[in-house]
This record gives sequence, structure tokens and C-alpha cells, in this order.
Amino acid sequence: MTPEEALTLISRGETLNVEFKGERSGPLNDRDLVEAVVCLANRVDHEWGYLFVGVEDDGSITGARPRHGDSGTDPSRVEALVGSRTRPALSCRAELITVLDKPTLVLQVPKSVSPVATSDGRYLRRTLDGRGKPECVPFLFHEMQSRRPDVGGAEYLALPAPDATWDDLDILEFERFRRTIRESHGMGDQTLIPLSDWDLAKALGCVDGPKDHPEICLLALLLFGKEESLRRFLPSHEVAFQELSDTQVVVNDFFRWPLLRVMDELLGRFRARYRETEIQVGFKRVGIPGYSEKAFREAVANALIHRDYTRLNAVYIQWRKDRLEISSPGGLPEGVSMETLLVTAPHPRNPKLADAFKRAGYVERTARGIDTIFFEQLRNGRAVPSYDRTTSTDVVLVLSGRPPDLPFVRMVAEEGLAGRPLDLDDLLILRAWWDSGPLSLEDAARIVQKSPGEVQGKLDDLKRRNLHVKRIELSATDSLEFKDKASITVRIPSRITNETRKILEEKLLVFVEKKGLISRAEVASFLHISDDQAYRLLLKLVEKGKLAKVGEVGRAVQYNLHKERRG
Repeated sequence: MTPEEALTLISRGETLNVEFKGERSGPLNDRDLVEAVVCLANRVDHEWGYLFVGVEDDGSITGARPRHGDSGTDPSRVEALVGSRTRPALSCRAELITVLDKPTLVLQVPKSVSPVATSDGRYLRRTLDGRGKPECVPFLFHEMQSRRPDVGGAEYLALPAPDATWDDLDILEFERFRRTIRESHGMGDQTLIPLSDWDLAKALGCVDGPKDHPEICLLALLLFGKEESLRRFLPSHEVAFQELSDTQVVVNDFFRWPLLRVMDELLGRFRARYRETEIQVGFKRVGIPGYSEKAFREAVANALIHRDYTRLNAVYIQWRKDRLEISSPGGLPEGVSMETLLVTAPHPRNPKLADAFKRAGYVERTARGIDTIFFEQLRNGRAVPSYDRTTSTDVVLVLSGRPPDLPFVRMVAEEGLAGRPLDLDDLLILRAWWDSGPLSLEDAARIVQKSPGEVQGKLDDLKRRNLHVKRIELSATDSLEFKDKASITVRIPSRITNETRKILEEKLLVFVEKKGLISRAEVASFLHISDDQAYRLLLKLVEKGKLAKVGEVGRAVQYNLHKERRG
């Protein structure tokens, strides 16, 4: 490696393939050096790994200290050290080069085909945490199993449950799986419905071996197991539903049921708490749910599918006054980070479980459920879903339940009715535009997690359609009908444009036609505009011959449709 190549790698910072070990505060001991090499050897990609000794965590080059006394550092002795203290013996390449006038020890580490440990039995692997930062974590047995090429990468749930038998499975859960497919509106795999229980389990990869002496996998228990069997063979599986009101716990239920039964229970509880508001868009009423059922279904399914079933902790669904929180043990799947959440190819931690949910019709067959969650929240005028509290051990999703942004909902609905539907990238950009003002191309690219070149056309189209400045024009046009009698305040602009006035007139005439006589105060309340604005709007419609005055001059005056319009 040349000094220029080394400087280029160092300038990019630590990555999945690059690790820094500084010696500013003291020399790096042999044990820490070998563990760093083992960690790089047990990473997921197939490129070379690089360990830079003499480079601090922030990328500053402070220089490597001599490792072999007065003779300095002998790279061949470093290679021998790594080979003698790794199992199986790892062959790496060591070089001592000068970078910015500082001696730097560089170890080039190949990816190992099989798991590598230190000679004292310590297994580590290189991975990315939820923020996309590289770290070394313990390399667990079930993770090693998933890397084994001779078994095609066996996931943890595909491992057999020792001593489990066919009697540990519940025949009612097989029928539930079939019913779920029937009720999935074509999303499920219809070919599974006529299969026998045994053939269904085989098709999903839940069992192996002969029928008279089957090998029952953990996946079979998770999908079809009896509650007592799940407690025995998979004690890590638990799902909690909690309803919290400030500091009070209203509901606090825990389930150790097979997953489809859990999904049915959670969806039932969601529907019991469902609330919806409505706005009028032209002649169409648009419902705005407190939370979208599609988003809830995908979010809960993701939490169950992608959780780490080796961790002893529950999936939590917490229903709060102003938000819904769903947490899942295990952190983001390997290779996924907060910066690539929306664009990373589907990479489930439990592939067979993910496939079972798709074939049951519970989740999108495209495996892009995350897009559905974001799209549903945004089109209903809510804040962008938040994963900010996600850590390397838990994924935490927060869905806002605060009052919707009505002008935003109206804009989305009007574009759809006009045959110009907005996609997820459009909504992400517009949400940021409405909240924070003008966006640069780089900001827009970061928000949708794509390159500037991919986003340029989107920005140009949205500007051409003038959607980023619609807020003021639309903010006085929304009348809500809250099915739970809630209320909301809509900001009234000081000036109503001609375009907005036409919309208001249209809505008002529909209102009068249904109600009959109306007063100025009722118009102001219905349209969420001021008394003066209501009065001027009524006068305009009287002048046009669309409305007629009824009663004396003053506040007692009421208005009705003109005789010709009534006729």
C-alpha cells in the first residue's frame, strides 16, 4: 500500500472495512491488536479489511509506536503474532509505511470463510450500529450458523428445537394461517390453502425429516406452537400491548402466543381505538385516521419479523396520548443504518419468518413495508415517522398522533383527484419544505436518502406545480367533521385569493343546499374564516344571484339559495 492510498482510506473515516487504533495515550497491546484483526475478519462483505495502528478515532495521524524494542516494528513478526493467536490461524499482511511524516502500521485482513476466534476463545465481528457507525460486537453462535456456507446460511429460527414434537403444534393455528390467506384480498399465497397441516409446515420450511419422526424448527413453534410449548422452547418470545395515559398504565397485557394469533389480537385492539376525522375536498369527503391501519400493521409485523429472538426481551406496542411507540429487540438488521433505511434492499434478520408473513398476506410482497409506514403517516398530515431512539440493541419506531396538518392533507388529496398522485419522495420533500422553508438539492437528497442526480427532477417538478407554497392558500379551506367531537384550530390568512374564494363559494353552496337557512356566524364557523370574510363572501354570492337574503338588515339576516337555484 502506498502512503497516498493509505491517506485516502484514512480520510474517509472508520467504516465496516477500516478500523483505527491510536497510540497517543499509550502503545496498543498484542491482545487488543489481535482482537481488532479478528473483528475485521468476521465482517459480512468480501473486500479487504484494514487496521491502521497509529491513527486516532477522529482520523488524526499520531504515529505508531515501535513494537519490537530498539529495532522498531518488524511487520513479519506482527503477521506471525496474528497467525499464532487466531483460531483457525489467520494470514494477514502487515506493512509499516510513512503517512504525513508519521510511521503507520497497516494490517490488511482478508474476510474469513469460517468464523475466526482469538486463541483464548474470543469471537468478535465487525458491524454497523443503528447510526451507521462501525463497532466490534460479540459474535454469537446463531450468527455463526447463519454464515456457514455448508448449510446455506441457517437462520436462528430454522434451527431445530430439541425434543419438540408434532404435538407441540396447535391444529387451530394452521387453520388460522389458511383463514388469514383467504381474508388477505389476494395478497396471500392461495396455493397454500388446500395443503394438509404437514405439507403446509413443509412448504414454509418449519419442519424437516420424515413425517413419523419430524424435526420441529423454532419457526414452526413461533407460527403454530401451543402457548406452553412456546414458553418452554422459545422463552425469549413475548409481545406487550400497553396503553398509557401520562404516568398511568391503563392496559398492560403480555402475550406468548403464536405470531398470527398475536397479530389478530393487536389488530383487534387497534380497531377498537380507531378514530377518524373528515374534511371535504371538492365533493368528496376524505377521512384522516388517528393512525393508519396499514401503517400499524406493517410496523407491528416488522417488529415481529426483524426482532432478535435470541434476546430475552419483549416487543412493546405502547399506545400513548399523542404517539404510538413500537420497540423491537435486536437493533437494525446487519447492513441497515438510519441513513439508508428507505433505500436499503430488503434484508430481514429472519428470512423464513418474513417469507411466512408475506405468504400469509400480512405484509407487502415487495418487502417495502417501511415505505408504507412513511407514506401513510405523511399523506395523513402527520410528522415523519421517527427512529431517533433506535440503538444497537433495540429498534424504536414512533408514530405521531398529534392533530393533522389539514392543508397538507388537502393538497395530497387534490393532487390525487386531479390524476397527479404524489409518491413517497414527493411527500418527504414537501413535508420538509412546508416545515422548514426552501431546501437545497443536497438537503432534499439527504431527506429521501438518494443521490442529488436522482432528486433533481423531483424538485423541478414540485416547483413547477407550485406545491411548496400551497400552505397559505389552503389553510382557510378546511372544515372538519370530527367523529369523536374533538376540535382543532385552523390558521386563517388575512387575505383570501381568488382561487381560494372559488373553493369556499362551492363549499358554501353545498352547505346551504343541505341545511337551508344559514347565518353569517354559521358560515364563519363552517369555513373557519372571520366574520368579515364570511360577510363579504355572502354578499358576493348574493350579487351573483346564487343566494338570497332573508330577514332584516343586520346580524339577524339569514341567507338561502336563490329561488331560481332552488327551482
